[in-house]
Amino acid sequence: MTEKNYSIEPDTDLPISKTKLKAEADAQQAIGKKLINLSKDKLIKLNLPETLFDAVMEAKRLTANGAVRRQLQYLGRLMRDVDSEPIVEQLEAWEGKNTQENARFHTMERWRTRLINEPNALQEFYSQFPCADIQQLRTLIRNAQREEAAQKPPKSSREIFKLIREISELEMASPDEVSDSAD
Repeated sequence: MTEKNYSIEPDTDLPISKTKLKAEADAQQAIGKKLINLSKDKLIKLNLPETLFDAVMEAKRLTANGAVRRQLQYLGRLMRDVDSEPIVEQLEAWEGKNTQENARFHTMERWRTRLINEPNALQEFYSQFPCADIQQLRTLIRNAQREEAAQKPPKSSREIFKLIREISELEMASPDEVSDSAD
């Protein structure tokens, strides 16, 4: 008895297994299910193709289980034609699973705490973010310190956080955009 050696050439494309195709279809349906649970405003921010957006809005309207299941299958089919990577990334960011977004958020919170509690932090912040309006920050810091001492709601502290977020987003923008917005 002789053994036959079967070899597969590396350049040959193998067909995708049915199991893998089914898993991909299920993943697309899961993304569709997450889309259904989003508000209309968030769906608009995702900038979905019109057919997909309409299908998601239709699925939100349906109540019968069978109809919802069929609509989910339809969403899965539509998702095959769409690059789902940016959609998934944005969904994860909204769900708080995006570690990069979480790290950025925590950095902004640390800056806010330092600005309110440390006298030299403002100059350090300004050296790192020269586009910041230092006078506005000084006013907000002073107000936040007064609110904290009087045990009032942290209105100015929230304003500081919003301002830090705007500044960091402006810094993350390309240099051309920064110079255009400064003009």
